[in-house]
Amino acid sequence: MAKIGFCAISGSGMSALAQVSKYFGQDVYGSDRSFDQGKDQKNKKALESLGIKIYPQNGSMLDKDFSALYASGAVEDTVPDIKCAKALNIPVKLRSDLLAETFAAFTNGIAVGGTSGKSTVTAMIGYILDQAGKKPLVINGALLKNYEQQPGIPNVILNKGNICVIEADESDGSIEKYTPAISVINNISLDHKSIAELQELFKRFAARATKGAVVNKDNDNSLPLLAANPHQTLSFSIKDASADFFAEQIKAVPDGTTYIFRNRQYKLNLIGSFNIANAMCAVACCSLLEVAPETSCEILETFLGTKRRLEILGKINDITVIDDFAHNPDKVSASLSALKSYPGRLLIMFQPHGFSPMRLMGKEIMHSFASFLDKNDILLIPEIFFAGGTVKKDISSQDLVNEACSKGTNALYFPNREALKQHLLQIVRPQDRIVLMGARDNSITDLGYELLENLKWHC
Repeated sequence: MAKIGFCAISGSGMSALAQVSKYFGQDVYGSDRSFDQGKDQKNKKALESLGIKIYPQNGSMLDKDFSALYASGAVEDTVPDIKCAKALNIPVKLRSDLLAETFAAFTNGIAVGGTSGKSTVTAMIGYILDQAGKKPLVINGALLKNYEQQPGIPNVILNKGNICVIEADESDGSIEKYTPAISVINNISLDHKSIAELQELFKRFAARATKGAVVNKDNDNSLPLLAANPHQTLSFSIKDASADFFAEQIKAVPDGTTYIFRNRQYKLNLIGSFNIANAMCAVACCSLLEVAPETSCEILETFLGTKRRLEILGKINDITVIDDFAHNPDKVSASLSALKSYPGRLLIMFQPHGFSPMRLMGKEIMHSFASFLDKNDILLIPEIFFAGGTVKKDISSQDLVNEACSKGTNALYFPNREALKQHLLQIVRPQDRIVLMGARDNSITDLGYELLENLKWHC
């Protein structure tokens, strides 16, 4: 039994692969500086409950018997585990390498790509296939609410069949490592790369699929991919009835969204028309593995979604706190469109993540907020989240606030989240919705629960 280590094991991608490795019989070890700082203890206990051995991130985990140490691209060479592995001649590999190796072992590999919605679509496909008895292995970047009661961290669905469903990340180029049976392109929009770069990347991705591709017909940037696959391409839409999979008459209801598909009404327990598009994407994909579209729609009626995707954390004194992963222009627009389908003032904290992403798309993100927020809504922005490393800090959240205000948005700058939280507690009133937006930072959710605790005493 091979001994393998995971450096930064608490991250969504790393923890999922660690659990998969353990499931398939590997001797798994892990470390994370968050654990050493007393953070993410729920993840630590969940991994340990599976028999994964957790060590401090000081190099003590490793010995010469390890076959590999896996790390994310964000882990620096100065981290003690990395230095120790190199000193012991243990191969240091990227998380994406292990994901590609795992994925390649399956006959029917489904890789879900696209700038937005990957985690939700991956979750939907995995849930449909699991409920349909297809026994998929699913490796997700988000926590699956339907699987919260299973042991470990619920970002995987563990089965030993011939189907593997993964997210294919375009931001770091690792999407090039996969040769799927089915390539799914949910959309293409500005994020980590230019549109031209993304289109070329996804064109190659679609063409490599050995069974077929699924492409969004509503997204102008993905339209050139409709002819990219030499086998077959299925299209989906909520706007164009000529698409292979088309949903219409989409309506917001108090606890979700209804839609008509092939003359029958279905309900999804998620808000936002974009989630109906996600559902059509998943239904189209599963049809290529012989799951009837109507069966897929029926299964999705019990789909609960993923954590941090417009997730309601709680409601206190008629004030709702919502947690959301939106961090690029399209994701922000989609979330706001869904939120605006329901009544109530919006108090939105947007946590910018990274100086380079804000330099690339900060103005576009502010434009998205300006397009949906009205004069009663308030946008609150703390300083840009900085995870460490060498980076050019030539932009501030104050620049983002200035841009938002120039477009007529009621936006406020705060040097830190504590100051922002205190201001929120001063201005919030019954029927307000507090929305916490941002990516790659578990402490955003923690802030949501802090607010709920504080709101117990709010009058």
